[in-house]
Amino acid sequence: MAYSEETIKKMLPKTYLQKHVAQEIYVALTHFKNLVPVMNKYVFNDGTTKDLMSLSGTISVMYNAKNYNIPVCLWLEESYPQTAPICYVRPTCEMMIIRRNHITSNGEVLLPYLEEWKHGECDLISLLQVMVVMFGEFPPVCMKPHPEPEQASCWQQFHRQPEVISSADGSLYLSLAREDDQLFQQENETNC
Repeated sequence: MAYSEETIKKMLPKTYLQKHVAQEIYVALTHFKNLVPVMNKYVFNDGTTKDLMSLSGTISVMYNAKNYNIPVCLWLEESYPQTAPICYVRPTCEMMIIRRNHITSNGEVLLPYLEEWKHGECDLISLLQVMVVMFGEFPPVCMKPHPEPEQASCWQQFHRQPEVISSADGSLYLSLAREDDQLFQQENETNC
């Protein structure tokens, strides 16, 4: 869905500098088409929550001559643009965070650009461009390793599906396959 500047402005509570913030978000969305503006609850470190504007989605980066989509979320507090956005890498369930100097274990992005944020000199589009460059040099996520074959058989051992067998007299039997895929002997079976 394409967002107009006016649509974004209507999403913002009056506590924001609506015109300025909407214009910056609109410009960012024209360059980063996989981001979406969303009003959502942000949970601060002290446990308090507040409805904040966020840009969520992916930014495209080049790493080792291949294109990767890095999932991110940028939170804009009501004091934006006087204060820097709060930025996170949000890995999918198949990914894991690579902790680095500029990425915490919970995915918070700590770039010098954010730490040295200056109203009037810094903006969303520049921040996103800095993230693209930094993540292209130092990827913040990677794919989770697949389990080794021994681990897979262990997992399968504990996640085998029982088979319900009914006999001619109407009795039901629950049959579990052993690790060697042979059925247990009848003395180990239970009648239901």
